[in-house]
Amino acid sequence: MSDTTRTVAMFLGVAVLILGTGFVQSWNSALIILNMGLVSAVMALGVNLQWGFAGLFNVGVMGFVALGGLAAVLVSMPPVGEAWAAGGLRILGALAFAAAAVAAAVLAWQRMKPGQLRAFTVFAILIVSFFVYRGIFDPAKEAVEAVNPAATGYLGGLGLPVLLAWPAGGLLAAGAAWLIGKTALGLRSDYLAIATLGIAEIVIAILKNEDWLARGVKNVIGLPRPVPYEIDLQNDPGFVDRAMSMGLDPTTASSLYVKLLYGGLFAVVLVILLVLAQLALNSPWGRMMRAIRDNETAARAMGKDVTRRHLQVFVLGSAICGVAGAMMTTLDSQLTPGSYQPLRFTFLIWVMVIVGGSGNNFGAVLGGFVIWFLWVQVEPMGQFVMESVTSGMDETSPVRAHLMDSVAHMRLLTMGVVMLVMLRFAPRGLLPER
Repeated sequence: MSDTTRTVAMFLGVAVLILGTGFVQSWNSALIILNMGLVSAVMALGVNLQWGFAGLFNVGVMGFVALGGLAAVLVSMPPVGEAWAAGGLRILGALAFAAAAVAAAVLAWQRMKPGQLRAFTVFAILIVSFFVYRGIFDPAKEAVEAVNPAATGYLGGLGLPVLLAWPAGGLLAAGAAWLIGKTALGLRSDYLAIATLGIAEIVIAILKNEDWLARGVKNVIGLPRPVPYEIDLQNDPGFVDRAMSMGLDPTTASSLYVKLLYGGLFAVVLVILLVLAQLALNSPWGRMMRAIRDNETAARAMGKDVTRRHLQVFVLGSAICGVAGAMMTTLDSQLTPGSYQPLRFTFLIWVMVIVGGSGNNFGAVLGGFVIWFLWVQVEPMGQFVMESVTSGMDETSPVRAHLMDSVAHMRLLTMGVVMLVMLRFAPRGLLPER
């Protein structure tokens, strides 16, 4: 079987699974799987750019996804005028002062001669700046968070169209990746993994605790949408007539229509990113990245700046994850920092890349769809299996209770089994790299 035939067959298989969900369960369920599968495929594409192209072991994927979600809030939500008047400008001034203080410390470290005087000067700049920063920032923060904390208590955003948040999420994640990469990419692969995981935890901790930024764990709900609201469609006589003519209930039809619109938007983004990733893979830059991945020592001997190239691909992959985070937050119409669990969901994205085929962009996309389908469907399938197995047992049986309680763990068990099977029988993935 040729590579093209294999790829087409695999994607047709995914299409059959999603269509089968629509016929057997509901079309709403099928479209939910499709939409989140598209978002997962974008995330997997970003990770594949880092790992499949360059061999960078980034375990902080959820941190960049969370930054994309934050961008959706900062771009699309309307500004809270009272909060800005209470302390918004003072917060911005404090952040600008902190950035200037860090720049001054770095400049002092670079310009002064090594010795105790340099260390003392840098230490003094940082300590004095810290207390000045807190003196400006803390009162402003408290004033902002005191403005109607039940509904707002934060600065809000720019009030721009939410679609602009998707590239903005990529830019925000790329900026964070550049800062992280300048310090962490010199580390060995295992230390890089630890560093990126720790940084992801820091990003999510900031989102959870800084209420002035995005309401923290109180969540931001009601984000603007790029598609119509279901209630508006249900109140549209033309839409109701079309739904009735197709034999659909207007409520069901409106839900399906909105999900189809989301799917169309996500598919456009995925296709654009996939085309760009393929062009990069087949370009001289892509061949150079794979040469660096396979043998860094030989690449350095040929005069390649390995660290610089690693930084490039790290920023690009993180930007794609940021776009995916903004898409996911737009789909949910809310930002919930508590739902970002770095280790758990980063593991899921890595499973997508490994199962699909590391180093193959189409494989990463395929893995995104396949693993997300399993992640959603395994629990109901496990419920059905356990109910069938325990149907003859007494309702009060402790064995039956234990087996039924185990259904909740079927997802993680299945992911582990899938990984073991793939590593044993297809270690290069469903669509191996050429």
